Amino acid sequence: MPKIDQYRSHFTAYLESKSVVKEPLNLYEPMSYILHLGGKRLRPVLTLMTTDIFGVDYKKAMDAALAIEVFHNFSLVHDDIMDGAPLRRGMQTVHEKWDVNTGILSGDAMLIYSYTLLESYPDSSYKELMHLFSKTALEVCEGQQYDVDFETRDNVSIPEYLLMIQYKTAVLVGAAMKMGAIIAEQPKPIQEAIYNFGKYLGIAFQLQDDYLDAFGDPKTFGKQVGGDIMVNKKTYLYLKALELGNSIQKQELEHLFSIKPVDTSHKVATVKELYAETGAVVHTLKEIERYTQKAFSLLDELPIEQSKKEMLAQFGTSLMKREV
Repeated sequence: MPKIDQYRSHFTAYLESKSVVKEPLNLYEPMSYILHLGGKRLRPVLTLMTTDIFGVDYKKAMDAALAIEVFHNFSLVHDDIMDGAPLRRGMQTVHEKWDVNTGILSGDAMLIYSYTLLESYPDSSYKELMHLFSKTALEVCEGQQYDVDFETRDNVSIPEYLLMIQYKTAVLVGAAMKMGAIIAEQPKPIQEAIYNFGKYLGIAFQLQDDYLDAFGDPKTFGKQVGGDIMVNKKTYLYLKALELGNSIQKQELEHLFSIKPVDTSHKVATVKELYAETGAVVHTLKEIERYTQKAFSLLDELPIEQSKKEMLAQFGTSLMKREV
């Protein structure tokens, strides 16, 4: 996808131009470290792409794209601390490379920096961008709290889980696209359509991430495969396995998610077997496809050329077929 590669390349160059490590080094080096670990750059690419498909030079959206990426990485730094995660994109997490206090403070600085990046926009756009950004930031925090709460609850429902991933992950994808539409001065109905496109794609993306956490290739996934199982996270796979499994399978699964053995290899292997045996894997893949199609159904509402609709659809399809 040459156009997508162009967005990503130009965004990466812009990120490099804005990256300054200064005193105090223990505040700014971790910020630079996490931002340069790579990743898919999904959200900033979507901001640039959306601005472009509405006929406005995507370079005008660079600061908004960077704000989204910095905010996203801030949330990862704090999430990794809360999860006790050792790896991010195949490398040490910030709190492992430095320490927890450094991770907290550097994350805070990234959050503040992400807001300052929006100050480059004219007043008319700035107010809309700030309103969307603040609303989204609060929803991401709500989603993270739901995620934490679910760790100690035994009665999490699938609708609750889908709401959690909508807030924790999908709203930021939707916001990334809506910011592009705001910068391109699109009317409110179009802004909402592209927001919902991104939101549904974001839900599918997170379900795919849950699947890859259990069944991804350790060489390409970038995170610790089986990490969700090790920390007893109740993902869609887990909840669906409980719903579909027989009494013996459910009992075994609930037991495995009540313990944290020192050697986790047997636990991870057994849980993955249960996910497959109960049909949870098949149903999860179907749900990923369903949300992807819900996103694609909104493309008809967008007043853009067919070639641009196809580019959005192709990008969405590539996300669902990824292995990282």
